Amino acid sequence: MPYERSGRTQQKLRTRNQLVAAARELVAKGGSSPTVEDAAAAASISRTTAYRYFPNQKALLVAAHPETDIISLIPPDISDDPETRLKSAVEAFTRLIVETEHQQRTMLRLSLDPDAGSVDLPLRKGRAIGWFEDALSPLLVQLTEPEVHRLAVAIRSAVGIESLVWLTDIAGLNRDEATELMQWSAVAMLHHAVAAANAS
Repeated sequence: MPYERSGRTQQKLRTRNQLVAAARELVAKGGSSPTVEDAAAAASISRTTAYRYFPNQKALLVAAHPETDIISLIPPDISDDPETRLKSAVEAFTRLIVETEHQQRTMLRLSLDPDAGSVDLPLRKGRAIGWFEDALSPLLVQLTEPEVHRLAVAIRSAVGIESLVWLTDIAGLNRDEATELMQWSAVAMLHHAVAAANAS
C-alpha cells in the first residue's frame, strides 16, 4: 500500500507485522473475526494508525491468513517420485490446516460471504492447487499439463479446511482420522490418474 511504501518503511513494516500477529493470535484464541480495532488494541497501536494499514476487517483477515507466505509444500531435496512428493505436500498442507484451524475456519466463513468479494481472499486464489501441481510435476512425462492440473484440482477438493470441516463436524471424525482420510484420498486419486494414463 502507498502509505507503507513511503518514509520510515522499516518502522511501518514492524507496525504492520504487529497488527497481523495480533490478529492471528486473536483468531487462534477463538475470536473468529477480530476487527481492525481489536487488533490495534491487542498490539497497543492506535485505531487511526491501524486503519492506515488495513482499511477494513477483510483486509486484515486476509493478511493474517497463515498460508500467505508459503511458496512450496515440499522440501527442495525431495525425490522425483510423484507419490512421495504428493504425500509430503498433502501431509504439510493438512498439518497446516489443523494447526491453524481457527484461522482457516474464519477465512472459510469470509469466503462464503457473497458480499466479501472474490479477488483477494486466499481460499479463492487456488494457491494450494499450484502447490499440488508442483508436487505432481514429475507426472508431466505421463500426463499433459491440463491432466496434471485436473488432478491437482481434484486433490484440493478432498484436502483442506472445507474437507476438515465436513469430516469433523458432519462425519464425526477426530482430527487425526480426518487428516489420515484426506491423505488417503489424495493418494487414491493419484493412483487412479496414473492407472488411467497407463491404460490409454
